[in-house]
Amino acid sequence: MVERQQAARVRHWRDVYSAREEGALSWFEARPQVSLDLIEHYLPPGEGAAVIDVGGGTSRLVDALLERGYGPIAVLDIAGAALAAAQRRLGPDADAVTWIAADITGWQPSRQWALWHDRAVFHFLTEERERAAYVAAMVAAIRPGGRAIVATFAEDGPETCSGLPVCRYTPASLFAKVDRTAPGAFRLIEGRRHVHVTPKGNRQNFQITVLQRERQ
Repeated sequence: MVERQQAARVRHWRDVYSAREEGALSWFEARPQVSLDLIEHYLPPGEGAAVIDVGGGTSRLVDALLERGYGPIAVLDIAGAALAAAQRRLGPDADAVTWIAADITGWQPSRQWALWHDRAVFHFLTEERERAAYVAAMVAAIRPGGRAIVATFAEDGPETCSGLPVCRYTPASLFAKVDRTAPGAFRLIEGRRHVHVTPKGNRQNFQITVLQRERQ
């Protein structure tokens, strides 16, 4: 059952990315400034500034992180075709990035990072089992004292995206979900709202939750 669900997700996102050009995707940002500002605030660039972008797909965030001297950098996405497109865009610079084609609900990290960034993966996980698997991966992937930046649709944001239902959150409700799955593993250090304007001009209300990995 689980394997069938994961296979269906892979097919869905492969079709989404193959159906439209990058600039036509609703989440496209020519420059992911909000994410960049948050990452730079919580993790200045330099040696050991290890970042994993979960659900990165074709996002331009990896380009900007490389320009600023972050590393090691990893980009994880369920759609291998999206990762391949990002690699082609980066050219030789792609060799400096670890590319992980995986479903986050079935992935086990082999190392730890200082910062976990997720712009819009968690809200697609509508089953408790999926959310628990995501949180387990996040706990394992972030080193003690590291941060997680998790953006989802806000409570007054869209109810669906790319033909799929989503769960909407506030920073408090997202932290509560995480804390129920991994009690004491994180503490909430910031929550904010953000309005994303899609390429078609639609406004989408997001919330952004910042968590710190506790030293247990």
